[in-house]
Amino acid sequence: MMSDLAGMRRDYEGDALAPENTPDSPLPLFEGWLKKAIETEGLDANAMTLATVDSAGHPHARIVLLKGFDHSGFRFYTNYQSQKGNELAHVPNAAVVFWWPALQRQIRVEGSVSKVDSHQSDDYFASRPRQSQLAAWVSQQSVEIPNRDWMKERLSRFEQVYSDQDVERPPHWGGYLLAPLAVEFWQGQRSRLHDRVRYTRRDEHAQEWHRTRLAP
Repeated sequence: MMSDLAGMRRDYEGDALAPENTPDSPLPLFEGWLKKAIETEGLDANAMTLATVDSAGHPHARIVLLKGFDHSGFRFYTNYQSQKGNELAHVPNAAVVFWWPALQRQIRVEGSVSKVDSHQSDDYFASRPRQSQLAAWVSQQSVEIPNRDWMKERLSRFEQVYSDQDVERPPHWGGYLLAPLAVEFWQGQRSRLHDRVRYTRRDEHAQEWHRTRLAP
């Protein structure tokens, strides 16, 4: 079976994508593509691969969920003491990738990362289901644990602690903002001649974006 991997491939046939037909900044195009992805991919549309680098220069990647975006950047939430949290504390740069197979589309975003303000983290945490709120207390993310019973016991303890009150946000849990310096849109095309449009800007405060077509 594994010998068949070399022959596994698909051809693509997507809509045309050209710089002259795209907006001056990447956000309107991203919003349009995400809206279409939600229609086709459903609840997985906001899943993105987040890549970070540790202090030794080793890359690490995992799937997280996009929870908001605007002109300032892209927001996601996690445990600040997790592996990715520690990596972002030492190297505050990251890249994310969205992949929507039904649309034959990919978006890459690269930039600097900072924590969102505590009020924004509080507001999002308050909107989460109660079990998700408790899980933020239960899980010491990325720490080695003996078994699932360890988590069940911790969950039981925190359920007792918050049995008659709202669950407060843990101080080690909150949001990050990825301020983009580059955003690339990829649209699959026939014969591997894919369309790629890349937006770049000087820094996260610059209003002007430069866009160009890249070879596939």
